[in-house]
Amino acid sequence: MILEITGLKKIYDNKTVVNISDLKIYAGETIGLVGNNGAGKTTLFRMLLDLIRPTQGHVFSKGEDVSGNDRWKDYTASYLDEGFLIDYLTAEEYFIFIGSLHNFSQAHVMDYLTQYDEFFNGEIIKKGKYIRDFSKGNQNKIGIAAALMQKPELLILDEPFANLDPTTQIRLKTLIKSLKEEQNITTLISSHDLNHVTDVCDRIILLEKGIIIKDFNKDENTLKELEEYFSE
Repeated sequence: MILEITGLKKIYDNKTVVNISDLKIYAGETIGLVGNNGAGKTTLFRMLLDLIRPTQGHVFSKGEDVSGNDRWKDYTASYLDEGFLIDYLTAEEYFIFIGSLHNFSQAHVMDYLTQYDEFFNGEIIKKGKYIRDFSKGNQNKIGIAAALMQKPELLILDEPFANLDPTTQIRLKTLIKSLKEEQNITTLISSHDLNHVTDVCDRIILLEKGIIIKDFNKDENTLKELEEYFSE
């Protein structure tokens, strides 16, 4: 088990936005977190990453409370939004900076990036643009590729398919599947796109107003069940 949540609550202005009594995430799972706006998905992710502290309860990563140590950071990577980027750097400068945190030389970083040539689709490298000047979709690409640089055991992505063109969405799904098959990465993905989630994830967690409504393994009926739930 790589993640365990116990008695987790986050309350803002007397409103409970996350309320999860118990949740276990096992190594190698690819989990899709789905729910309407305000369901608590991003708040949950931010508590998993100790970016915000819960009002009550705990998040344990490999048995250790994330709020009490930094060891989980060695094997955890994430991209939630453009706030994770440094917008006054070029893409290359940002990748080199992130690489330096993992003792990568500049040459090592540039060699690492070649595996993402297709994913970048010629829109990222050697453009001479600051990150702030890229589209939201291309900022997503930069954030995801940078997150994977440390070869994490646990990857957390918030709406990674948003703002991507259809070709890049397909390439991202292929990338996520390959991470599971080749590296056995545990991946948590939030998305409004039910098709993408059911395509890449083997377990689905449905959140509504911060509460887990359903938690089930994917089968051939999952997409239909989700579509019926959200159309009610």
